[in-house]
Amino acid sequence: MAVLTLDALTAQANSGETDTVLVCAVDMQGRLMGKRYHVAHFLEHAQDEAHCCNYLLATDLEMGTPEGYATTSWQLGYGDYLMKPDLGTLRPVPWLDGTVLVLCDLLDPKTHAPVPQSPRQILKTQIERAGALGFTPMMATELEFFLFARDYNSIRASGFRDLETLIKVNQDYSIQMTGREEYIMRPVRNTLYAMGIPVENTKGEAETGQEELNIRYAGALGAADHHTLAKQAVKEIAEQKGHAATFMAKWRADRLGSAAHLHQSLFADGENAFHDPEGAHGMSKTMGHYVAGLLKYAPETMLLLAPYINSYKRFIPGTFAPTKIAWSVDNRTAGFRLVGEGGKGVRIECRIPGADMNPYLACAAQLAAGLAGIEEELPLPAPARGDLYAMEEIPEVPATLRAATETFRASKMLRKTLGDAVVDHYTRAAEVEQEDFDRAVTDYELRRGFERV
Repeated sequence: MAVLTLDALTAQANSGETDTVLVCAVDMQGRLMGKRYHVAHFLEHAQDEAHCCNYLLATDLEMGTPEGYATTSWQLGYGDYLMKPDLGTLRPVPWLDGTVLVLCDLLDPKTHAPVPQSPRQILKTQIERAGALGFTPMMATELEFFLFARDYNSIRASGFRDLETLIKVNQDYSIQMTGREEYIMRPVRNTLYAMGIPVENTKGEAETGQEELNIRYAGALGAADHHTLAKQAVKEIAEQKGHAATFMAKWRADRLGSAAHLHQSLFADGENAFHDPEGAHGMSKTMGHYVAGLLKYAPETMLLLAPYINSYKRFIPGTFAPTKIAWSVDNRTAGFRLVGEGGKGVRIECRIPGADMNPYLACAAQLAAGLAGIEEELPLPAPARGDLYAMEEIPEVPATLRAATETFRASKMLRKTLGDAVVDHYTRAAEVEQEDFDRAVTDYELRRGFERV
C-alpha cells in the first residue's frame, strides 16, 4: 500500500510533484487539526516536530473555549503542544493536488512526554496494555453516513432547513440506486486505496440517501487512523462534487441513524486468540472473558462510544440501533454480535457507536473493558436470542448523555486503566456538551409551546 517514505517525499518535492504537507493531530471530536506546510520547510524542520495551541484538546464542536479543563485555560495562557509526526502515517492525499498528509502525536513541550488526554495516546496506552498481556488488538469499522443534494455552504445559509438527500429512496444493497452517486463514491474508494487504506467496499444502507463504507481490519491504531482519514475523504470529495455528507448519529427524527460498527479481536503469535475450534461457537476462553468485560463495563464506557446529546437519539427499538447490553450470535438487535461463528475469523462486533464517535476513544474504550474482562476472568453469560428489543429482563444502554456521563465519571475501572486525568478531561467535555444544550431553546419547544402554553 502507498504509505510514503521520507526519501520518496524528497524525490517528489524535487520533481515538483508535491508542494504541500498536511501536518495533522486528532482532536477530542476525532477531527484532523493542524497546518499546511510547504514541503521544503517540512523536510528541513517540521518532520521532527511542529507546534499547535493546546486548546485543540479543550474545545467544543464549534471551537469554543469552555472553562473547566485542568490542562489549559485562559488562566494558564493557552500554551503549545508539540506535534510529533508519526512518519509511518505519511501518505498522499489524492483528492488534493500536490498534497501529502502525516498524523502527529501530541507531546508536552517541556518534558516531551505524550499528552495523556490525546485521543491517539489514549488508544496507544490500551494497545500497550494488551501487548503486556501478550495480545495484538485487531479492529475494523463500518462507517455509515448520508449524502445530501446541496453543499455545506448552501445548507448552512438555509438554516439547515429543507434538507434533501442525494438519493431519494431506500438504496440498501441496490446496485441501481448507488450507481447514481458513483461519481462521489468511486473517487472515495480509489483515493483511500491510493492512500494505503485497505478499502473493501461501499454499499447503499438501510435509510433513504444513506451510504456505508467498509475498511479491512488492521491493528487498532491503524484502524482508527483509517476511519479518521475516511471521514475526511468523504466530506471533502462530496464537497468537491457540490454535495455535503453528515456523520451525525441522527440527522432527522423520522429517519434511521448512522452507525459505526466496531469489529474487534485479539491476536497472539500471528493467530486469532479469539478462535478455538473446540469452544462453543468457535470461541476461546480468552474471547469469552473479553466479551464478558465488554458487557460488564458497557454502561461505564458508553460516553466514549456516544459523546453528544444527538448520539442518544439513535437508540430506538426496531431501528437496528441496539438498546440492550447483551451479546448474540449473528443477531443485529444486540449491542454485541458474534461474527464469523466457528471460523478462524471469529470476532465480536460492537453495534453501539454512532458515526459521530471518535474512533480512537471508542477503540480504547472497548479494549479497556475487554482487557479488564480477561484480567478478572469474567464468565460469559449465554447468548441472547430472538428480538432483544422486547426483552425487559436485559439491561439497557444508558439512554441519555447525562446518564452516560455519570457512569463514566464514577468508573473505577476506567480511572484505573485510562487514568484520572483522562476520565476527568472527557467528563468535562461531556458536561460542556450538556450545558450548551440545556441553554438552548429548540425548534421542538417553539413549535409546541409558542401558542399553547
